[in-house]
Amino acid sequence: MKIDKVGKITINKIVDLMKKGEVFIFPTDTVYGLIADATNKKAVGKIFKIKKREKGKSLPIFVKSIEDARKIAKIDKYQEKLLKKFWPGKITTVLFRKKTKVKLYGVDKKTIALRIPKYKLINDLQNKIDFPLTGTSANISGKPASIKIDEVIQQFKSQKTKPDFIINAGNLKPSKSSRVFDLTGKKLKILR
Repeated sequence: MKIDKVGKITINKIVDLMKKGEVFIFPTDTVYGLIADATNKKAVGKIFKIKKREKGKSLPIFVKSIEDARKIAKIDKYQEKLLKKFWPGKITTVLFRKKTKVKLYGVDKKTIALRIPKYKLINDLQNKIDFPLTGTSANISGKPASIKIDEVIQQFKSQKTKPDFIINAGNLKPSKSSRVFDLTGKKLKILR
């Protein structure tokens, strides 16, 4: 587990490491998150081991735009109107998946949870990549997510399977994990 301060490691280096299947603890607009290339089976499998997450429990995905969301999710006019209000921001939305040639790992076969974070570092990273990112909180399942870097590091310190890199942005602004809205029905449903 290598720790780098924000600005010490370049976005290009992070992209190169992600393409090799590396898993990062990364600051976001909510809490510290575990991010990796969502099209990389090895990297996504590692996130499940790091989090000790049940295999059937899907991972959310970060996308950089509604256009990118459309490539992997079915979005009608009503949903698009809501998404334009929610994104970028602290709202994860569950939508029906589209059949696509892009293979995503750790997601449900029928639905997908998507979010566009409002955080410069994530946005800069997403502008350099051509794949969706996993976007799940950096915590062991059942333990609280955190905005405090020392708490995040402590959770994974003694684990056998650890994240490859931690991008240390210090303690983040007070926040909770994103709200989760289900848009697969006729009405918006709040899941969290």
